[in-house]
This record gives sequence, structure tokens and C-alpha cells, in this order.
Amino acid sequence: MANFAAVNITRMQNVLLHCCCAPCSSAILEWMLSHDVRPTLFYCNPNIYPAEEYRIRKDEITRYAARLGVTIIDDDYDHAAWLAQVKGMEQEPERGARCLQCFRMRLLRAAEKCSELGFDVFTTTLASSRWKSLEQINAAGQWAAQHVNENPLCTHPVRFDDRNWRKGGLQQRRNELLKENGFYNQLYCGCEFSLEAMQRKQANLADGPSHTPSCSLSAPACPSSGE
Repeated sequence: MANFAAVNITRMQNVLLHCCCAPCSSAILEWMLSHDVRPTLFYCNPNIYPAEEYRIRKDEITRYAARLGVTIIDDDYDHAAWLAQVKGMEQEPERGARCLQCFRMRLLRAAEKCSELGFDVFTTTLASSRWKSLEQINAAGQWAAQHVNENPLCTHPVRFDDRNWRKGGLQQRRNELLKENGFYNQLYCGCEFSLEAMQRKQANLADGPSHTPSCSLSAPACPSSGE
């Protein structure tokens, strides 16, 4: 695991944080800034469907980053390319092969951007979600770093920080910041397959006790919740 404490204190800005949404990013950003780590945010989420949902989530994290004085980079939104990457995995369950492929695609872009910027470390807010497989996320991040570093054209090797962003009170703090900031809190992970799963579960609950989810019913994007 790459350790922020091991990075030269004069280079504390050389951290790229792949972010999925404002709620999941809030507690992590607060922790980083309080530990003298000022990351650059990388919004790379081509899985999100429809495009309007992508815009809403992007605008929310962009506003929050501006409030904190943190730089954010918006990657190209290419949902068609994402669909091509997960072709044949449409019926996979959450935490299945489709999710792993999704993580690999997004974290590879993060690793490439990290190297391109000359940064030393990248990490992801995806690791804050109790609804996602931490093992899949860490495997995807390590794979992405290795893929970039083994490229003969790579001029700046990178490391993936695989810490568990659910621990240390961050999950509870995320919930507090969600309320304090009135963040838009999505009801599904992002892709159309998780949206369909959420809609099916909502339909099944329609005749049961009233229930209002705090985030996705399938594979949420927030910690109490989760992306």
C-alpha cells in the first residue's frame, strides 16, 4: 500500500483522487486536507447513465471542490466505450465481473492521468462504499498501476493507495457531511444495469413497508450507501 506519509512533504500535492460523487468524496477530502494532502480530483465515471445523471453528479462534486479550493479534472464522458468494455456482462450481479471490469476501466484512466501529471500516488473514493467489493477495487487499482508502469513509454511510475476509506470514522463523517451540505444523494450506483436493479427492488417493495433508501438499493455510490 502506498503511504501518503512516505511521500516527500514538499510533494503533498502529487496525489490524484479518483472521485465518483460529492457524498463519497466529502469525508475523504476532509481527511486529506487535515493531513496536509491537497489532492487533485479526477472525475472519470463513464459508467453513469443517463447523461443527465452524469451531469448532476459532476456539477455537485465540482461545486464542492471549488468551495474547498481543490482542483478537479473532468475526464471525457464516453458511455458507449464503457458499454463496449462490459459487453457480455450485462446480466452479471453487483460485485460480479461487470463491476470489476468497470473499476479497471476507470482506475486505468486514473493511473494514466496520474502518470501524465507527474503525480506519485492515486486512490479512489470507490473504496468508501460498503456496498462494493474492496477486494475488486484494490485489485483493479493495483492492476492499473502495474499496467501503466510496465508501459515502455511510461516516464513517471505511479502507486495505488489501497487504504480502506470506510474506516477511521469516515463512514459516519460522510453521513454528517451529506446532511450538512445537502448533497444530491443518488439512488443507484450509476450504470443502467444498477438502475434497473434498483427499479426492480423498488417494485418489489411497493406492497411492503414504506422504505426510503439513503442511497442505492443495488450497489450505491456512497459509504452508508456508497459509490
